Amino acid sequence: MKKHIQSTLDISKNYMLAVAEAMPDNAYDFKPVAEVFTFNELINHISYGIQWWEANYVKLKETKWDPPSAKANKNETIKYLQANFQALQESLDNAKLTDEIVKGFYSTLDHVSHQRGQATVFLRLKGITPPDYVF
Repeated sequence: MKKHIQSTLDISKNYMLAVAEAMPDNAYDFKPVAEVFTFNELINHISYGIQWWEANYVKLKETKWDPPSAKANKNETIKYLQANFQALQESLDNAKLTDEIVKGFYSTLDHVSHQRGQATVFLRLKGITPPDYVF
């Protein structure tokens, strides 16, 4: 089971980082309509989501939703995303898998997928073809 989760985590991380990298730094403040996140805020939301889902559903430590402010620029945002994926990797490396924890990993990655889909739409709205999804 760990091998399968590892494969899914690697695919999710690599594709998410490619999507985050695809948006130019000067377009990280783009938002298609007033009611939604900027691209930067969306990537920060995904990053914090990894941290929050991991705490609540992988480590089973009840944690309130308290996201930090968006990072200042593309570089900082991507570092934050990488750090949260690294923490999730460390949790997988150290996990004693139970059904509940397995569900926690997949729930975390499902949230990433859901939000990443929005990020690819943002890219298209800026005339950028999203990276190819590799699985």
